[in-house]
Amino acid sequence: MAFDLVVKRIYEQPAPEDGQRVLVDRIWPRGVSKEDAALTLWLKEIAPSDALRKWFGHEPERWAEFQKRYASELDENGEAVAQLRALLGEGRVTLLYGAHDEAHSNAVALAEYMHGTG
Repeated sequence: MAFDLVVKRIYEQPAPEDGQRVLVDRIWPRGVSKEDAALTLWLKEIAPSDALRKWFGHEPERWAEFQKRYASELDENGEAVAQLRALLGEGRVTLLYGAHDEAHSNAVALAEYMHGTG
């Protein structure tokens, strides 16, 4: 199943082409008001567990292992994954995250997971 899924830092300005904006962090990002975030949904249930997030610590050398462990968590989190899939069925979804590293965020791993499980 093809779908339109993009990833963006929450600190970037909302844009009409974002479609539905879904924050996928467990913790609200610093310095962003609810109004500025312009969210469709805060799906914190789909974020990595606190234990996994702390273990990863945004260390690039742990990225491959983080992706595997997070995918295992997502495999066990059918309800949140189904909620995201339902939104994807309605059109473009932009996954929002607060991390500074644009290549190694849970949102990037989640997008890859969703594309891989279609």
